Amino acid sequence: MDKHMIGRCGTYCGVCEWREKTNCPGCQKCNGKPFWGDCSVAKCSIEKGIHHCGHCSDLPCEVLVAAYNTPGHEDNGERLLNLKNWASGKEEYLELRTLKSEDK
Repeated sequence: MDKHMIGRCGTYCGVCEWREKTNCPGCQKCNGKPFWGDCSVAKCSIEKGIHHCGHCSDLPCEVLVAAYNTPGHEDNGERLLNLKNWASGKEEYLELRTLKSEDK
């Protein structure tokens, strides 16, 4: 696992299909401005001086929950588990399994 590809929200950017298509450097290097626009989660993490939200005492906060509840960005808890694993030093990740409408 490439630590530079750790997403501040719990997504692992190293397996993102859009990274190569958009020449995105990953969350750690884009300074809160990924290929799709401004990221409130990344900006919050940067302002707090933390590598990702797993290091935040407010986990999960309103900013993170709002991002997870954005249509098309839902998951089954993988990002939260990733953040907790990364904060504890585990170098592993779960790939996101986006919820389908029938799962909701």
